[in-house]
Amino acid sequence: MRFRHKAVAGLATLLLPLAGLVGLASPAQAATSATATYAKPSDWGTGFEGKWTVKNTGTTTISSWTVEWDFPSGTSVTSAWDADVTSAGTHWTAKNKSWNGSLAPGASVSFGFNGAGTGSPSNCKLNGGSCDGTSVPGDAAPTAPGTPTASEITNTSVKLAWSAATDDKGVKNYDVLRGGTKVATVTTTSYTDTGLTAGTDYSYTVQARDTADQTGPVSGARAVRTTGGTTDPPPTGDKVKLGYFTEWGVYGRNYHVKNLVTSGSAAKITHINYAFGNVKNGQCTVDDTYAAYDKAYTADQSVSGTADTWDQPLRGNFNQLRQLKAKYPHIKVLYSFGGWTYSGGFGQAAANATAFAKSCKAVVEDPRWADVFDGIDIDWEYPNACGLTCDTSGPAAFRTLSQALRTEFGANYLVTAAITADGSSGGKLDAADYGGAAQYLDWYNVMTYDYFGAFDKDGPTAPHSPLTSYAGIPAAGFNSADAIAKLKAKGVPSAKLLLGIGFYGRGWTGVTQSAPGGTATGAAPGTYEAGIEDYKVLKNSCPATGTIAGTAYAHCGTNWWSYDTPSTIAGKMTWAKNQGLGGAFFWEFSGDTSNGELVSAINSGL
Repeated sequence: MRFRHKAVAGLATLLLPLAGLVGLASPAQAATSATATYAKPSDWGTGFEGKWTVKNTGTTTISSWTVEWDFPSGTSVTSAWDADVTSAGTHWTAKNKSWNGSLAPGASVSFGFNGAGTGSPSNCKLNGGSCDGTSVPGDAAPTAPGTPTASEITNTSVKLAWSAATDDKGVKNYDVLRGGTKVATVTTTSYTDTGLTAGTDYSYTVQARDTADQTGPVSGARAVRTTGGTTDPPPTGDKVKLGYFTEWGVYGRNYHVKNLVTSGSAAKITHINYAFGNVKNGQCTVDDTYAAYDKAYTADQSVSGTADTWDQPLRGNFNQLRQLKAKYPHIKVLYSFGGWTYSGGFGQAAANATAFAKSCKAVVEDPRWADVFDGIDIDWEYPNACGLTCDTSGPAAFRTLSQALRTEFGANYLVTAAITADGSSGGKLDAADYGGAAQYLDWYNVMTYDYFGAFDKDGPTAPHSPLTSYAGIPAAGFNSADAIAKLKAKGVPSAKLLLGIGFYGRGWTGVTQSAPGGTATGAAPGTYEAGIEDYKVLKNSCPATGTIAGTAYAHCGTNWWSYDTPSTIAGKMTWAKNQGLGGAFFWEFSGDTSNGELVSAINSGL
């Protein structure tokens, strides 16, 4: 949740089971047995979504998996996620990603794809054996190498070394991954990475491969910052890297625009959403005028190093953002309106969308700060559905509002929207015309977090930002992969979708079970709100003890938390790139460490 302003992805216990389950699996008794099952969650006539689930039904851990099947001629995979899918004629092969190959006894993992044609899979094989769990090859994958050490760090290079992995038939080589992407394959236990950028943060892991070409789990991550560097930003590439800056953060959180500079984050982002403007009487308005354009900054608090004067025409956050853009010209700033608290005004706004759009442009183009903003972001929680209040404006209202904003702002401004990530059947993504509205917007910030939390005080405990589904997830469709797949199926281009990352955790107390699915007695204590805590606090107070569905969780004492770490963010960024997404965004800057660990992970990963 974006604390007092962001919505829960869904509060109700859901939903319908996945349709079209094909009976390719049954329980097996072998110690290393596993099953693979196929389902078709959706079919839109010209194509379909397919989903495979691999489950370890044995008593020993499976370190990697490969699913093979045949499609009839005319049926094919057009895109896939959470697995590397290849084909040879009509024979298809899917191998695990670096982050989801290891399956403990009883654990499962799913991967999906969009397909063309009408055929169904046949001749399924899992790790060379049958998919019904009766035979799985006994050749074990290698263990994880030791967490690499870093030495001889220069402006452009670093030497890495790690302890060897073990394997029953011998380790052949090691893949070195930077930010989750392979940069080298070596036969020794050291590697020197070159061609790096001065003054830049990197994250390295290592993965072993045995003589049978099986890959094992990745090692722990080693963060490295090269020496040197200036305030000039490094190239950001073509992916959007957007962070929310909260207007109220300058008070209790004591987080200011200058923190983007001192943390190193400003050099690693492309866009900032300033949150939030209010929506009153069908119009856009500035919310806290003091924080926005009146608060005076001393020289040491200011981005420019110059103190504000009592009679200057613009002070506050807006002036600090102006100074930030002068220092980092590549950054674009959007004014975000709405959020969890202020979305109740959108229904009235949609009733006269043209007047609303004109009011928003008047705020964005106010002569005092017209040079600060490059666009507008609408955070309506939720069109034709319930958030803090319930909206009944109808499924077309969001599209109408988006069209009016584009007409008013024109092609030279960015127009974007933060939207629900409820991928369930008949859920919030089905309540409004997100597919039709996409043509008017530059991108969607898909809020792939807040799926689960202590708003269900008794549990079950579950990660609030799962990348994929998993066995025992409390609600079907409440994960990033399902939400992105649904938006793609509605016709939204991949490049117009940004994956959401929360810089905070959600937690319960009264929990005795370390694994997800435990019962609880209420919300865990939090600095600003029960059940919520910043990453910068949790990384030390309750370090991660496990991962599931591409994100991390932690059990300490009787408290249970879930949150993203630099390592899980690296995996999510790899997934986003493989999906062809336009980039990523996060809520929000002040939850990060003082040296911007999570921003660095997003930047490196993209």
